[in-house]
Amino acid sequence: MADQYAHSGEDSRPTEIPAIRWEEPPEGPVVVLLDQTRLPAEEVELVCTDASALVEAIRSLAVRGAPLLGIAGAYGVALAAARGFEVDDAAAALAGARPTAVNLSVGVRRAQAAYRAEFARSGDPAQAAAAALAAARQLHQQDAEASARMAERGLALLEELLPGGGHRILTHCNTGSLVSGGEGTAFAVALAAHRAGKLRRLWVDETRPLLQGARLTAYEAARSGMAYTLLTDNAAGSLFAAGEVDAVLIGADRIAADGSVANKVGSYPLAVLARYHHVPFVVVAPVTTVDPDTPDGASIEVEQRPGFEVTEIMAPQMPVTGVGGGLPVAPLGTQAYNPAFDVTPPELITAIVTEEGAVSPVTAEALAELCARSRQVSIG
Repeated sequence: MADQYAHSGEDSRPTEIPAIRWEEPPEGPVVVLLDQTRLPAEEVELVCTDASALVEAIRSLAVRGAPLLGIAGAYGVALAAARGFEVDDAAAALAGARPTAVNLSVGVRRAQAAYRAEFARSGDPAQAAAAALAAARQLHQQDAEASARMAERGLALLEELLPGGGHRILTHCNTGSLVSGGEGTAFAVALAAHRAGKLRRLWVDETRPLLQGARLTAYEAARSGMAYTLLTDNAAGSLFAAGEVDAVLIGADRIAADGSVANKVGSYPLAVLARYHHVPFVVVAPVTTVDPDTPDGASIEVEQRPGFEVTEIMAPQMPVTGVGGGLPVAPLGTQAYNPAFDVTPPELITAIVTEEGAVSPVTAEALAELCARSRQVSIG
């Protein structure tokens, strides 16, 4: 079950309303989410009392963004365990809720492994549930720390590529505190540049599906006092042609072993534009987004979203007449092609920045070495 209640706080920043948190009211533990489908019009929290409600929140994009999905998946396993549900069934449902974002399954597996290990040791479901929750909380904290390191490394790379500051950065989709235990991935780098007085302009693509750049990135940029301008996705080319873009910063939902990057649809054409105009194209993502089991871009499963997200618009004040609950903008029966992601090949990527370091040029060997180094750090 899921319940919603409005959260007031007109002057609060996004980081003051956590994108996700665990709570333990008298009636039992819950996972509380900031419902991202309701932003920026209203800040509403979604309370999930079981894993199935969390699965629905993930599918509806109420909670989204690769790092945050990993955290949500881990908390979902802990919630199932604490509430006495079948943990493996909940884990399977959570891991399959969105196929492209690898962090989701990573988070699910981490909490599930902690649960299984403690249950095998003690045979006590309560202790096993506590172990799953501890694993979820640890992942949450690690993501916050990784976010800070990515911001630092990303800003250093920008200074190396574009000395002198005054950066005009184009970003796609939403990669700030709404997708992270910290301040995000690509957006965190732009925010670090802003705080250092080195950001001249943040260009924000409105980004399909669900206009996540317009609704969410602009929301975060405004709250952070950044100089930003919103543009339609297909206006980016004219900005490049006018020489108004110094760098492109995006996140990632999955990075294949060869360095191919799956990110929100529209990222690939930006990479092509950036290459033609000799503009750095930088991907910022935690090491957990690198999936060594996915050999190349062609092996990444790309999520297909419902067609009504294209053929209808959501307008709360207008009469609802569309099959998806919105206002039709295309003839009834129109077929829509609506992939959530596209894949950018490594040869179009200037660098991949992670919390453990940057890879440039992007090669399978360099990525494998980075991941191996990360594992050694984790073990140490």
